[in-house]
Amino acid sequence: MDMRPDPFVPPAPLPRTVPPSRLEIIRIILRNPLELWGEPSYTLPWIRTSFFGQHTLIVNDPGLIKHVLVDNAANYRMSDIRQLVLRPILRDGLLTAEGQVWKRSRKAVAPVFTPRHAKGFAGQMLRQSEEYVRKYEGAGPAGQVFDIAADMTDLTFAILAETLFSGEIVSSSGHFADDVNELLHRMGRVDPMDLLRAPSWVPRLTRIGGQKVLEKFRAIVRDTMDMRLAKMKADRAAAPDDFLTLLLEQAGPDGLTKEEIEDNILTFIGAGHETTARALAWTLYCVANSPHIREAMEAEIDTVLATDAEPVEWLDLMPVTRAAFEEALRLYPPAPSINRAAIADDVWTNAKGEKVEIPADITVLIMPWTLHRHELYWDRPRAYMPERFFPENRGSIGRFQFLPFGAGPRVCIGATFALQEAVIALAVMMHRFRFDQTEATNPWPVQKLTTQPQNGLPMRVTPRTISRAA
Repeated sequence: MDMRPDPFVPPAPLPRTVPPSRLEIIRIILRNPLELWGEPSYTLPWIRTSFFGQHTLIVNDPGLIKHVLVDNAANYRMSDIRQLVLRPILRDGLLTAEGQVWKRSRKAVAPVFTPRHAKGFAGQMLRQSEEYVRKYEGAGPAGQVFDIAADMTDLTFAILAETLFSGEIVSSSGHFADDVNELLHRMGRVDPMDLLRAPSWVPRLTRIGGQKVLEKFRAIVRDTMDMRLAKMKADRAAAPDDFLTLLLEQAGPDGLTKEEIEDNILTFIGAGHETTARALAWTLYCVANSPHIREAMEAEIDTVLATDAEPVEWLDLMPVTRAAFEEALRLYPPAPSINRAAIADDVWTNAKGEKVEIPADITVLIMPWTLHRHELYWDRPRAYMPERFFPENRGSIGRFQFLPFGAGPRVCIGATFALQEAVIALAVMMHRFRFDQTEATNPWPVQKLTTQPQNGLPMRVTPRTISRAA
């Protein structure tokens, strides 16, 4: 008899059973786009719909996703709405650039994020994680409540700053998590003018005040660049061989412009760590509500750490911990939608001979949020079940069924970096502490630039006395 408890079903909007009116659509998109989707989005392989006169093909079928993102990727550009939301923040950063600008940036950044190179960051990730969790040591035996959503933003920023910038990001703020939240609240969401495809020069009322926050981040980036350039000019051998130096060395007529370098640095400071931070917070929350998973993770972590294995090996040595993180990525994908638009007419045929006509200019919406919770592709899709990703089971998960990092030419360049960072951070935290929900822990997922818990994620952090003897 299977004595395992029923899996935890974390909070998420239920599929809508009644289509919203046009006014309701605007309200929902402004409040939380995750609440927009109805039952067909979670049960059908594809859907045709129309938003404000713009025809949209919502795609959940893995074969059709592969066609759009890989097989015929050249026929699909970034959608207008996505660019209207993100380009004001990131301009020509790697997430928003297209054409030759994107190719130059991708080529410049790629050497830093090869799996071999990314694994070289493991030691720095470990040191930053150990340094950060010292803040929990003063909580005492009874523990103390911390906002884990904010903490994970600070932790992943510390890791990113050390690994990619050698700790040389110029920032006078001691509240980086608050700054990021304010930027995303003001700038990282859809405005009604975006839905109407208004030109970018038309003011967006929902983003009033956001430009000031954005300029603050831009100033941090420019100061960081200037400081490193001065060091490189004084003594190139004394400058770290990191992401920042690599990008600055790409400047020139045949490489990146100074503005493109600034855009890419802002992309990695603002968005590169934000996605991992949100997934870590959701993981700790889901694990706190899954005692059998937490016990398995603690046993695994304690065992590996007792062997003094190098942190670069932890990703492979901790399959349960990795699975717990990946299942959180499934339920709360940091990037809940992938938006494309067809350049020319296209057609795709599935194994049953069914054809999907894709006319030019139609918006193609691939949503990890609905794909990862889709009834056609997942057993108990709303439940937190890390065993899906255990080594003996993960082979049954199709490549285009699970898209936390996207796919195709624009797949997330930092995927290996993020997975390694997450496992190391979770191991350090859970070896020494336990994270439990409180009466105030009532997270609700909202879509801004990422999928994040509304109003934070308060959790009680207490020492694990058992780990000290492990």
